[in-house]
Amino acid sequence: MQHFQDSYRALVFGASGALGTALVQQLQRDPRCAQVLAVSRQSLPGFDLLNEASIQACAQALQAQAPFHLVIDATGALTVNGRGPEKRLDELGADYMLQSLHLNAVGPALLLKHFTPLLATGQRVIWAKLSARVGSIEDNRKGGWYSYRAAKAALNMLLQTTAIELVRRRPLAVVVALQPGTVRSALSQPFVGDAAMDPHESAQRLLGVLDGLQLTGRAQFVDHLGQSIPW
Repeated sequence: MQHFQDSYRALVFGASGALGTALVQQLQRDPRCAQVLAVSRQSLPGFDLLNEASIQACAQALQAQAPFHLVIDATGALTVNGRGPEKRLDELGADYMLQSLHLNAVGPALLLKHFTPLLATGQRVIWAKLSARVGSIEDNRKGGWYSYRAAKAALNMLLQTTAIELVRRRPLAVVVALQPGTVRSALSQPFVGDAAMDPHESAQRLLGVLDGLQLTGRAQFVDHLGQSIPW
């Protein structure tokens, strides 16, 4: 990560997942990174993406480690309580949809609320959130996956709205929705089997993409190859 100041500080949410773990390990190997804090339910007992009080408590606990220059939110869930995404409209259920929205949009928005104040000021900072190509309204060609698509589309809007506000106070801030590719993990295995990318390969690509992002004053939606995705 050559475009941060030396001794930059990083924070990774969802650090117990396959890609979150790989991102933490890649950042730990960067000699210019002074510290990587890995946050998950395993590393921080009581942390719960569905509970704002726990998110606020986490922010207060980590305040002494701030300011942060790079925050990567690798949280999210494709399967909720053992149930995968809907293939047809008649499979839609309110409880499942609300849970998906909470995990994939509301929780990440609350992370933005409580942790953007811990970003460095007067320096380049990046807030990166793992999103998904299926959250693109324009790119939707196959249909299906109603709740997950809706949650990721909502997430993308939340990121764009946050970016507009954030750059007023931190003009060197970059906010980005990342499409990591289909990564081999417990999340993807039921849907793609082993026909997926190694998480370390995806992590390397994503960090390279982040390092090269330019200031635009708006949120950006890009894939692991650095290609823009339509909102």
